[in-house]
Amino acid sequence: MKDGHGLLRDKVVLVTGGASGIGRAAAVLFAREGARAVAIADVDERGKDVAGQVEEAGAAALFLRCDVSRAREVEAMVGEVAARFGRLDGAFNNAGIEGATARTADYEEEDWDRVIAINLKGVWLCMKYELRQMLAQGGGAIVNTGSVAGMVGWRGAPAYTAAKQGVAALTRTAALEYARAGIRVNAVCPGVVRTPMVERVLGGDPELAARFSRLEPLGRFAEPEEVAAAAAWLLSDASSFVTGHCLVVDGGLTVQ
Repeated sequence: MKDGHGLLRDKVVLVTGGASGIGRAAAVLFAREGARAVAIADVDERGKDVAGQVEEAGAAALFLRCDVSRAREVEAMVGEVAARFGRLDGAFNNAGIEGATARTADYEEEDWDRVIAINLKGVWLCMKYELRQMLAQGGGAIVNTGSVAGMVGWRGAPAYTAAKQGVAALTRTAALEYARAGIRVNAVCPGVVRTPMVERVLGGDPELAARFSRLEPLGRFAEPEEVAAAAAWLLSDASSFVTGHCLVVDGGLTVQ
């Protein structure tokens, strides 16, 4: 049952990393905001359960297993969405991993390569094929998941920070390149969000969780739905004059 405000009425949208966390919240919210169809892409088979939740929220759903670091899989993913639903109006490129925690001089090359492959190359590959589809159909909107780590430095996360800085740059560059083609490209940059990824970083340590909460001027973690709401707005016609923007959703973390 749809119960949103119709921000995405009749749109076909794709969510990568849609099996959990921000991606799961976004897929369900997009359906509630009136999307005609929501495609959920992930390497995690729990995306099938999210597809069921999307259908319960009133939209057609499609789960696609996709490793965003592999070009052939990404091309096939976008092609399948367009073949099944006729077009791709919006894409939320949200798939990402936290990677290892270590200082720059101690970071392992293998860990670096994996984080960059998924968090940066993966976003580029998704944009590459989404943009081609949107050019062919005459327009669309893309939102990439960045991070506050893409706006400032973050100790112990050199690969993650570098990747998210790169996402911000890719977002701005593509926005300039495709503005006249009717394609808007923006990013959401969350602070600390209550997701499985953050829970893994915290390792069940309540003291560490409290310390992270204190970093936020609002005094708490964000909920995934709060970031998803920002993404929905950026994908919608309500933000029709917004492109190349990295929307910080961080409870005031970066303005301290």
